[in-house]
Amino acid sequence: MFPRNHSVFFRYLASELRWDRIPAMPEVTIQQAFDLALEHHQAGRLNEAESIYRQILAVDPSHVDSLHLLGVMAHEVGRADIAVDLIRRAIALRPFHHVAHNNLGNALQDHGQLDAAVAAYRQALAVKPSYPEAHYNLGNALLNQGQFGAAITAYRHALALNPNFLDAQSNLGLALQKQGQLDAAIAAYRQALAVNPNDTEVHNNLGLALQEQGQLDAAVASYRQALALKSSYPEVHSNLIFCMNHHHGLDASAIAEEARRWNTQHAEPLGPMIQPHPNDRTPDRRLRIGYVSPDFREHAVSRFMLPLLAHHDPRNVETYAYAQVSVPDAVTARLQGYTSHWHSIVGLTDQQVAELIRRHQIDILVDLACHTAGNRLLVFAHKPAPVQVTYLGYPGTTGLSAIDYRLSDPYLDPTGIDESVYSEKTYRLPHTFWCYDPPASSDLPVNGLPVHSNGHITFGCLNNFCKVTAPTLTMWAALLLAVPEAELLVHAAEGSHRQRTADQLARLGVDPFRISFAANVPLSEYMQLYHQIDIALDPFPYGGGTTTCDALWMGVPVISCAGTTAVSRAGSSLLSNVGLPELIAQTPDEYVRIAAELANDLPRLAELRAALRQRMQASPLMDAPRFARDIEAAYRAMWHQWCKSSPIHAIASEPEPMDISETTL
Repeated sequence: MFPRNHSVFFRYLASELRWDRIPAMPEVTIQQAFDLALEHHQAGRLNEAESIYRQILAVDPSHVDSLHLLGVMAHEVGRADIAVDLIRRAIALRPFHHVAHNNLGNALQDHGQLDAAVAAYRQALAVKPSYPEAHYNLGNALLNQGQFGAAITAYRHALALNPNFLDAQSNLGLALQKQGQLDAAIAAYRQALAVNPNDTEVHNNLGLALQEQGQLDAAVASYRQALALKSSYPEVHSNLIFCMNHHHGLDASAIAEEARRWNTQHAEPLGPMIQPHPNDRTPDRRLRIGYVSPDFREHAVSRFMLPLLAHHDPRNVETYAYAQVSVPDAVTARLQGYTSHWHSIVGLTDQQVAELIRRHQIDILVDLACHTAGNRLLVFAHKPAPVQVTYLGYPGTTGLSAIDYRLSDPYLDPTGIDESVYSEKTYRLPHTFWCYDPPASSDLPVNGLPVHSNGHITFGCLNNFCKVTAPTLTMWAALLLAVPEAELLVHAAEGSHRQRTADQLARLGVDPFRISFAANVPLSEYMQLYHQIDIALDPFPYGGGTTTCDALWMGVPVISCAGTTAVSRAGSSLLSNVGLPELIAQTPDEYVRIAAELANDLPRLAELRAALRQRMQASPLMDAPRFARDIEAAYRAMWHQWCKSSPIHAIASEPEPMDISETTL
């Protein structure tokens, strides 16, 4: 491995590898020249190293090591495509060069070619099986492909060869975590930290695992420790902010403050790079809309993007997708089919993506991740489009001064709330923030009430377990005491957090035998779990979005408690749109009362179960044409506002006040 210097640009590109244009080398042997180039390369003097490698190749075009290391250098400066070409030339000259095969795999992986990368690593290991770096890199590629079991095996091979390989130890934890083995993952991270307590990446990964187990205080502490070691780490800082949205002890102001700190530390330094936008200011012309997401795949975000993209009016908008997706799937293909232009941005730097978007002259650029994993918020910090919006990742704030608007609705952000907690201007869609697309198993019928076959009411929550906070368990315990025969089904991966949950409910007076857990299962099996649930319970303060829609689609009413943040009012938005505001509580006591009363009214419960799917279909939640028109109207209003602004003001971060009274309820 060599130090990286991203300021270097390959001069040989300008000459298209025409070595005859390169000045002759001094009177030294090729080996002496190569040794000097290698010394420069290892010291990070890439300009000098590149010059000598090129001179060597001018004399000897088949000098394998110069070709190989020039390719490594290309990879180091973010030119994975050129790196692949150069390293393949080296391998063609020396087929059993195991290091070159490994480095080819690295370049291919960064270029998003995971299958080819796996093949390259396996070739390196065929030449040299005792090569820990190749086992480690193979594990990384398999992890990115979602082959978690195979990745675990690869990391363990690397550690067997080099027990002090901390990166392999950390990524072993990550693969175990992805496979749902949270206790083993946490143990792996802690083992790595015992060797090197200053490893930022491991502190971050430990935070992710602790968060997934619902240990939010410990997760926040891990993220903060990682940032204390390396403050310039936007991904970790995003993980902290997203985690804070789940924490019942942190209000919207605290979250907003951290988001603005993210902006100050990571985004604002890019401000001087912002350029004026040459976009045509015709107010009512067809708009170019760009969507940026790491989740254009089987993911909750795509469930809501599919109906929007399918119903965009091509007379009004031309859509561009910028996909940070390493492993495309069938959902990726569907999304691509609904999009005018599709671009993979895997392996591209933030600046390269921003330049691509600017070349496309996108009018409105939409972030679909906020601070969730894989976000590309630093692309937005470059301000590549004149109007920038955040939507759908979750209804919070990015904190970025370069993002002008956030989409919401009248229930997520009721009139009169404190909007100072958002760095963006809130644009309320007239009905709903979401437009639901049922999963492929949507033909699964609604069954009868489970209570009739079970002999007792079953409450259930199939949300991500990190949303199951102490206040949530307190409400659920009170409900189970109020409905003594009822049982509770909770979604949670295997691990000690299940026992901690049962123990906490036991301390609150609930028999642990009344609690059961559902593991991670494929989507079709997950939908079938609703056949076991009579009433779904929304967690607090981070309510369900996709899971609430899924429950309603399967005929299961959802009880929700509104809070002081937009994420805590998701249930309010969804239930209001489906015509069930009576299931929205304003306090924990009201939450318990509403759920208990419904549990004791089986005729009402049966009526809801039989009618909820039809309610969903007739509601704004599934009226895709109207939703697309609402979104397009929002984009048009934002565009008109920018067109009215002066060219100088057009690159400023704060939009002028906009009258949106006609778009709110």
